[in-house]
Amino acid sequence: MSSLLTLCREITERTGLITRYLGGILVLITFLVVLLRYGFNYAPIALQETMTYLHAALFMLGAAYTLKHNGHVRVDVFYQNMSVRKQAWVNIFGTLFLLFPTCLFVLIICWPYVADSWSIQERSIEGSGLPFLYLLKTLLILQPLLLMIQGVAIIIENGVKLTQTKPVQNEGGQ
Repeated sequence: MSSLLTLCREITERTGLITRYLGGILVLITFLVVLLRYGFNYAPIALQETMTYLHAALFMLGAAYTLKHNGHVRVDVFYQNMSVRKQAWVNIFGTLFLLFPTCLFVLIICWPYVADSWSIQERSIEGSGLPFLYLLKTLLILQPLLLMIQGVAIIIENGVKLTQTKPVQNEGGQ
């Protein structure tokens, strides 16, 4: 179990760290697009599409990393006051009954769409656009897969917490 946990954590961590570079590249390309457009009255479509691709990749590939580091917005009015055991149960059930079904739904719905795009090697509708639209659409498959990998890590981590944390007994000894 610990090797599976390590593998899941490593995949999520490495993928998340890659997005750091995507963010930096996105900022540079955005600066370049603005400079070219307003400084030289030149607006290359491929460069603008690159911004869209990087922006999508940044969010789609970074979602599991953000989940791993508790960066997603959550309503923890009740959660923050729960015991470690109860938090572990909430995390396990939330992963099993909310995260996994949502990811599976996205995979099932998007698979034909992405497969069709790959089968025709779909490219931009713009003549001077990027020829890799199918790669952009592949993010629709990668994101739920990465989220599910992180979900496995969450289940294992919280399962370990449940085995290591003793239940709190009431003052009456029950």
